[in-house]
Amino acid sequence: MSARMPKRLYEDELKVLQARLVDMQAWVQATGARIIVIFEGRDAAGKGSTINRVAQYLNPRVTRTVALPTPTEREKTQWYFQRYIPHLPAAGEIVLMDRSWYNRAGVEHVMGYCTNAEYHRFLHQAPIFERMLVEDGILLLKYWFSVSDVEQEVRFRSRNDDPMRRWKLSPNDVVSITKWEDYSRAKDTMFVHTDIPEAPWFEVDNDDKRRGRINMIHHLLSRIPYTLVEREPIDIPDRPGSGGYERPPRDPATIVPDYAAELLHKHGKHRLPSDGDRDGEAAAIAQHEDAKR
Repeated sequence: MSARMPKRLYEDELKVLQARLVDMQAWVQATGARIIVIFEGRDAAGKGSTINRVAQYLNPRVTRTVALPTPTEREKTQWYFQRYIPHLPAAGEIVLMDRSWYNRAGVEHVMGYCTNAEYHRFLHQAPIFERMLVEDGILLLKYWFSVSDVEQEVRFRSRNDDPMRRWKLSPNDVVSITKWEDYSRAKDTMFVHTDIPEAPWFEVDNDDKRRGRINMIHHLLSRIPYTLVEREPIDIPDRPGSGGYERPPRDPATIVPDYAAELLHKHGKHRLPSDGDRDGEAAAIAQHEDAKR
């Protein structure tokens, strides 16, 4: 197993890559490109946390995350891909799919939520559907996040012991421990049918989440043919002088109490970011700016 990526190196490189994602997003807006990025993998493989790092500094009006709930009774009667179509990107948009139509090839098949006929129809239709998307000009990237059985169980137990993250652990997640080989076979079969030249699968080793995030974001940026877009400088005008406006009296009952002041008084002081914290972020941004020049 590879050594865990040091936190400081990870954080500095992540800032650089996130700055490049902002550049990529500007190119998408300027050119009208359409991008879909699919995040698939086992439960607790780290898909959601990676999506959060990708989207952290991006404009949510341009880059949105799609994580669909269990289909409704009406949706179950539709063509399988139908409920995903409204979420496809228009010009100048990026869609990050936290799981996707591949639910049918994974959890639905393994847990018996679909029939064998529906499952095999999906394996036949998915490559056709994806070729149609790519032929229409959509940039489609599919990532499979791999995690070992040992690491998956560690993450499950960590979530179960953490009240802030327990919501991420569902009964289906726990069952996946007992169906490890079934999910492995399902993934292998899915790859055989849907790893096509127009939309290949890319695997991310995510036992170390830091390495996995850095590797995935770097690869994503390498697959998008973006170029730097010169942005018009924004001239912030001087604030004009007062025109005689007077603020009306405020009702103290409508003002949010200063709880922060209570904390400061209670603890006596508060910790500002250290020079080291600021220097690390400044160095990462400077490195990115140097690379652009």
